Amino acid sequence: MKRLAERVRPTIRMRLTLLYTGLFLGAGVVLLGLTYLLVQNNLAQQAGPMEVSGSREGGPADQVYTQGPAGAVPPGAAGKELTPGELQGVLVRAKRDYKHDTLNALLTQGGIALGLVGAAGLGFGWLLADRALRPVHKITETAGRVARSHDLSERIGYEGPRDDVKELADAFDTMLGRLARAFDGQRRFVANASHELRTPLAINRTLVDVAVRRPDATDDVKRLGESLLVVNTRHERLIDGLLTLAGTENAVAGTDPLDLADVAGHVLEQAAAEAREHGVTPDRRLGPAPTTGDPVLVERLVQNLVENAVRHNRDGGELRVSTRGRDGWAEVEVANTGPAVPRYEIETIFEPFRRLGNDRVRSDRGSGLGLSIVRAIATAHGGTVTAEPRPGGGLVVTARLPSRRPVPIPAHGVHGLLRGDEAVSHSRE
Repeated sequence: MKRLAERVRPTIRMRLTLLYTGLFLGAGVVLLGLTYLLVQNNLAQQAGPMEVSGSREGGPADQVYTQGPAGAVPPGAAGKELTPGELQGVLVRAKRDYKHDTLNALLTQGGIALGLVGAAGLGFGWLLADRALRPVHKITETAGRVARSHDLSERIGYEGPRDDVKELADAFDTMLGRLARAFDGQRRFVANASHELRTPLAINRTLVDVAVRRPDATDDVKRLGESLLVVNTRHERLIDGLLTLAGTENAVAGTDPLDLADVAGHVLEQAAAEAREHGVTPDRRLGPAPTTGDPVLVERLVQNLVENAVRHNRDGGELRVSTRGRDGWAEVEVANTGPAVPRYEIETIFEPFRRLGNDRVRSDRGSGLGLSIVRAIATAHGGTVTAEPRPGGGLVVTARLPSRRPVPIPAHGVHGLLRGDEAVSHSRE
């Protein structure tokens, strides 16, 4: 009932129109009532006394009759000889009927005129409400464009009298300016962090690799070096995920045409070796799913879905990857077998560093950022990501991006786009 009431609730323009019309009609009713009282009092004073005088000395011929308003004697009394008392009664009734008819005509004609003017006032109120809300519509349109395009450089620039609407527009422009400065600062931080964090890890990897490959390296040194390389790789993966997540949350998605079927096919080729290690054979159902966006980020989205489905799968389990276009959306669906996932934990797996069962020790399965990055990329492209528990264990994750006219790009167009610093630098552009 609450949702139904919200749907039928009139718009602010309609409410203003009804308010203006109601005030106008209220003022008209008050004016008509005052006019009615004034006319009523005026009729009572204007008629004056009605005289009926006569002299009996001369008989009926000498009687003098003076009546009030002309024509006040009813038709039935015309041409008849009336006594003074009878004529007085006729004139009183005539005066009362005249007053009653006049006031009724005033109310009837005044009510009709008020209705016609009220209908005209309704139309003028609609136009007046539109004119009054025009600056608010401009603010709304600007806010909508900024939300769709992520372009924080746009301003309302409202020029008008210093009133409430002017203050609202200026406050909105000030907020956009502060947001733009904050996002620019975050982009610079991501760029600097990308260099400052990756460089030491790259140096460490090189030094450990050189030490392990030395001819005089002992077996203990080699085992230690291999362990350090594994830890270094995990740290690189964690930093890569953090920087990608930070850069994606406010990145402007590109508009390059691509097909999710091509992207998914390329990602499956890259993940084939890891899938074989787990005994997982992918089931490809790649139908046309044309969309537009940033190829680097879209590949990362599909890559994270596939890697999660492989790593959080049982040995010899199933992996199904489907792409299709449906209802104005380009969809990629990844389903796998694995441990049962409670429905109440579905939303938590999209939060950073959250794993099912609070498994923070098994870092070989990832850093807990995979699905967080997937959701951030989908949101940056105006899409959505949903997950559903799979009967028997596992998940079915579906990512939807706005569909576009099919202009597919070749599969090699997305090869190797998401590696290292290139992914973060592309997301900052």
